[in-house]
This record gives sequence, structure tokens and C-alpha cells, in this order.
Amino acid sequence: MKLQITLGTIAMIFIMAFPAVAGGTGELQKYFSDAAAKVKATNNPIEKREILNNSFINMSKALNTVQNLPFISENDRAGINNLKTKLQEKQDELSGSNGFVRVSDGQLNTFSDYVVQSSEQAFEVITISLVALLLIILIVILIV
Repeated sequence: MKLQITLGTIAMIFIMAFPAVAGGTGELQKYFSDAAAKVKATNNPIEKREILNNSFINMSKALNTVQNLPFISENDRAGINNLKTKLQEKQDELSGSNGFVRVSDGQLNTFSDYVVQSSEQAFEVITISLVALLLIILIVILIV
């Protein structure tokens, strides 16, 4: 009986893993798309910056948490580190620090779209395992 339950559980994990890979990157992109929608929904540039900055901070926290888990592989750590670097560059561009020119108030809507497009491209190039991706999604959901 225990063998049947164990085999059934393993089979379900493999069956559910395929849609999770496709949906995992979509969930992270949706996170930034939702932030962009919030940015466009407000007219106050201070609020727009706060929305974008908070989305960067929350994603950075999630990436740091997952990267520091003991069972995350070195390949995943490297992929997460690349994501963190790209995310930090966007945050620096928003604030105008580390050699970046600050995004003007009138360009915040366009910048939010740029962040969404950049995240889509980053997830096509950077490889992270299914486990790490699902953990990132889970932690982002818990933080928000």
C-alpha cells in the first residue's frame, strides 16, 4: 500500500512538473506586469516610483532567500545571481544611482513596460531549475 502511494505521488510530481515549468516564468512575468499596471493606474510620479521600487525590493528579497537555501544548486545560484544583477540595474536606473541617469517622471509608464519586457527576456536567457523557480514564486507571493 505504501509503495502504491509513493509511486502515485512520484508520478503526479512528474505530470505536474511540465505545466509548472511553463507557468513558473509566467508567474514572475505576471508579477512585473501587475506592477506596471499599478504604475499606469496612478498619476502621481512619487507613487509610481514607490510601486516600482517595492516590486524590485520584494523580488530581491525572494531571490536572496532562495539563493541562500542550502539545497539550491550552484547553477541555480549563478542564475539567481544574474537575475539579481539585472534587477539591481533596473533599480539603479529608476533611482539614478551607480552611473545611471534617473528615469524622468514622464517616462515611468514606459519604464514599467521596459521592466516587463526585460524580465521576459531575462527568463529566456537565464536558466533556473523548476524547484528554484517555484520557490521564488512562493516567496514573492508570501512577501506581497
